[in-house]
Amino acid sequence: MDHYHLHPWNVNTVEAKHIQRTLRERLFKGKPLALNKVKRLAAADLAFSEGKAFAVVAVFKFPSLELIEVQKASKKIAFPYVPGLLTFREGPCLIDAFEKIKNEPDVIIFDGQGEAHPERMGIATHMGILFDKPSIGCAKSRLIGIYKEPKKAAGSYTPLFYNEGVVGAVLRTRDGVKPLFISPGFKIDLESSIKIVLSCCKGKRNPEPIRYVDSESKKMAKNH
Repeated sequence: MDHYHLHPWNVNTVEAKHIQRTLRERLFKGKPLALNKVKRLAAADLAFSEGKAFAVVAVFKFPSLELIEVQKASKKIAFPYVPGLLTFREGPCLIDAFEKIKNEPDVIIFDGQGEAHPERMGIATHMGILFDKPSIGCAKSRLIGIYKEPKKAAGSYTPLFYNEGVVGAVLRTRDGVKPLFISPGFKIDLESSIKIVLSCCKGKRNPEPIRYVDSESKKMAKNH
């Protein structure tokens, strides 16, 4: 997969925040993405150990979720841990893995935030812009915003509000389990993001593609 080289990665925190604000100008209202148009779906995640990042990108057929390609990368971490700027810590390693992908996906799910971010620039949004692909943030915890608890039934959700606007949804993916925080990344709307995530859960709390890349990245970090 090719990507746009829109900014350097060797930056400090002040420069990183400026880059986020500059990239935000590329955002536009996400459009619906019909599920029947999605033939391949990718998921991406990282793990960390001893100053290195370990990234895994996997591509699946959709909606069957048959695994068709896996690519991995590792890289020395060059940016400090700063909440809100995690893409600058994780992005370079993710890009190394994505660049190896031969089966380009129609949509990408990231284990992290999309527009539910103080600058509307979580990892799903940032990476979605760089790869010019529809992308979804699927996080286990909230970064920003206020919400009401959704009903206990799977598929129930409530809006996640920030600065008087909706930036995502708090989605119950399985009866009675803790909800996930879903937010559009790039080139997709919230409703389509919710439908795709639910289609990938297969009775589990977390989407199967995210479960896979999470497990594989942790194995890499443990065994390096």
